Amino acid sequence: MAAAEARAFWIAEPGRGELRAEPLADPAGDEVVVRSLFSGVSRGTEALVFAGRVPASERQRMRAPFQRGEFPAPVKYGYASVGVVERGPRELEGRRVFTLYPHQTRYVVPAAAVHVLPDGVPPERAVLAANLETAINGVWDARPHVGDRITVVGAGAVGCLAAWIAGRIAGCEVELVDTNPRRGAIAKALGVGFETPADASDGADVVIHASGSAAGLALALRVAAFEATIVEMSWHGAGEVPVPLGEAFHARRLTIASSQVGTVPPSQRARWSTRRRMALALSMLTDPALDVLITGESPFDALPQVMAQLAAEPGDALCHRIRY
Repeated sequence: MAAAEARAFWIAEPGRGELRAEPLADPAGDEVVVRSLFSGVSRGTEALVFAGRVPASERQRMRAPFQRGEFPAPVKYGYASVGVVERGPRELEGRRVFTLYPHQTRYVVPAAAVHVLPDGVPPERAVLAANLETAINGVWDARPHVGDRITVVGAGAVGCLAAWIAGRIAGCEVELVDTNPRRGAIAKALGVGFETPADASDGADVVIHASGSAAGLALALRVAAFEATIVEMSWHGAGEVPVPLGEAFHARRLTIASSQVGTVPPSQRARWSTRRRMALALSMLTDPALDVLITGESPFDALPQVMAQLAAEPGDALCHRIRY
């Protein structure tokens, strides 16, 4: 089977995507050819990239592992691909794998770049792996303890996954907060509590902010208990976000800490590689409850229109799955 033909989704200019023919080289002995089955749209980050809102200062750090082109455009961007190995080392041929690769029908990558799906993880659900890896990193940065009261502000895909992880810690009371009351059904499916901002509980031992909004950050500061840490997981791109450091911020000795998946937190770094972290994320995707986070599916051919719609009017979208 020749590895000569593929199609890929490119952002041709901010706000406009297109499908392009993509030539593929024959794989070397340490490479694999992957035929895509599904990919996931990481809506928050990809919407910012689609709109051309990656700050000039962050364009190098924000590169995806197999990105082509440069920000703002034209650029091929994405990192949630699930496929089957068509050619490569014998032990990988025919295996279903996850790769941090953009939206493309087939591609050639080093064999070391693919992660074999564990038994019990369907490829349809595996598109959540990158978001789950980000959530794992955020919870590591938050460092919750048994019995903590944990508030997660923002019920996007990453926020929901962070709440789900926190809810599996013994004795923890987890409250997911979002302006959209329909997220309550998702919180229930994930086994955690839910409130809208007006009814969010005060006195959280740990707060994770993932709403991507200034109002969400202000709420995170309000509900945090004395000497609590607010872990900021939102990425605002080129936007400027006010941080309300008045009122009781100093009196309550609050801490705001950033979290970003590109680096393993110091508490784990001596023992954990990014590959081990991804293996953990994939192993956790055996839970069918997580299917509630897949809120739509479209064929690959529709991706230019789908991406524009998700960036402009996301509605209730969490993780949108692309079918090949």
